[in-house]
Amino acid sequence: MNPLLTVRGAGVRIGDATLLDGVDVAVRTGEVLVVVGPNGAGKSTLLSVLAGDRAPDAGTVTWQGEPLAAVRPGELARRRAVLLQENRVAFPFRVVDVVRMGRAPWEGSSSADRDDAVVAAALAAADVTHLAARRFPTLSGGEKARVSLARVLAQEARLLLLDEPTAALDVKHQTRVLAQARRHADAGGAAVVVLHDLPLAAAWADRVVVLHRGAVVADGAPADVLTSALLTDVYDHTVDVLTHPVTGALLVLPRHGSHERQEVAS
Repeated sequence: MNPLLTVRGAGVRIGDATLLDGVDVAVRTGEVLVVVGPNGAGKSTLLSVLAGDRAPDAGTVTWQGEPLAAVRPGELARRRAVLLQENRVAFPFRVVDVVRMGRAPWEGSSSADRDDAVVAAALAAADVTHLAARRFPTLSGGEKARVSLARVLAQEARLLLLDEPTAALDVKHQTRVLAQARRHADAGGAAVVVLHDLPLAAAWADRVVVLHRGAVVADGAPADVLTSALLTDVYDHTVDVLTHPVTGALLVLPRHGSHERQEVAS
C-alpha cells in the first residue's frame, strides 16, 4: 500500500539535545499506527513533524510524494487533524462552540453546509452531547479531553494525529477513543496514536513504532514488536508479554510487586 505520509531520515535537535535521530516512518491509509516509548523518546516531537508543525533539521516529510512544507496551511488543516496532550481554550466557550472550531478549515467550501450535522456527530462520537451547553473551563480533565477529541473529529481530516488521547480517561472512554481511531482508519483514513499504555497499544494497533532516545528501534505488527526482551530493554523495567488464555490476544504487563520495589529501593 502506498504511504499517505512518509518521513525519511528525520532529525530534530535543540541545542546539544537530539530529539529525533534518522527516523523513518510511513503512515498508511486504513491503518492505526501506535507510537510508544519511554519519556523523552521523541514521540511528541515525531507527531509534530508528521503534522507539519515542525520542520525537521534533517530528512524529508512528504504527503503522497509532495513535500509537506509546501502544503498551504488551510489545505494542511483539511488533510490532518491534531490532538495535543494539553486541552486548553483561552475563553469560556460553550462545548458545542469548541467542537465547531474544528469546522474552520472548511469555511466557505461546499462542506460547510454540513457543519451542524458534522458537529452533532462528533459530539456523539466523543460522548459529550450532554455537555454541549456547558462552558469548557467548568469541565473535568477527562471531559475536556473528550471535547477536544470531538473538535478533532469535526475537522474531518484524512489523517488523525492523537498525542496521548487516553491519558485522562476512564476505561470506557479509553476504549471509545481508540474505537474511533479504528473506525476512521476503516473508513479510508489513517490514525497515528501516541500511547504510554502498552496494553492498549497491543490491543488496538495495526502497527507499532517503538522510539528510544530519538530513534526507531522497532516497527511492525504488535506481536512482532511488543516482545518482553525489547520492551524490558527500552523501558529499563521488566515487562512480561503473554497470550490471553481465552481470547489468544497479546497481553503486555509491566511487572509490579515486591521485587520491583526492592530494586527501586536499592
